[in-house]
Order: sequence, then C-alpha cells, then structure tokens
Amino acid sequence: MKIIYTLFLLLFLTSGCKTVTEKVDKASEKETKKLSKFLKKTESELKIEFGKPDAVEVMNNKNKILVYYDSKFKIKCERRFEVDQKNIVIAFNSKNCF
Repeated sequence: MKIIYTLFLLLFLTSGCKTVTEKVDKASEKETKKLSKFLKKTESELKIEFGKPDAVEVMNNKNKILVYYDSKFKIKCERRFEVDQKNIVIAFNSKNCF
C-alpha cells in the first residue's frame, strides 16, 4: 500500500512540474511574438510602446542597446533592444519576462 501511495505522489509531482514548464514556455513564446513586432521598426515607435528606456548602452559598432526593466512578482524582467545607426530596431533579447 505504501508503494502505491509513493508512486501516486511521484506521478503527481512530476505532472505538476511539466505543467509549470508548459506555462513558462507559452509565456516566453508570447513575449517573443510581442517583441518581434518591433524588428525593423524605428526607435521612436519602440519608445511609444515602452517609453523612455531605463538605460542606454553604446556598442563598439555605434549601435545602441535600449534597456527596459520591469518587475512582476518581485522577479526583475529585462528587455534589451539593439538599434542601428539608422535608428532601426535590429535585435531584441528578453530575460525573466512572462
């Protein structure tokens, strides 16, 4: 009887982890889809959506990285957009955003 309870508990815990992983994957996919809309858009269009960046970094090739921070459930979200010299968004990166 103890073996059956133990197997049931392990099955329950394993399925719970899988559900969380699926939800995180869906949220990440949604975030990527949202940020992909800004590729090949101008810096000003990006700023209309996200406002003034929290930080701006200049790279060696003179491109800028606009950094936006957000916090949800005490988890710090960071979105980074690379803007070329023509003020066009060419890349993005998102960390801990869901």
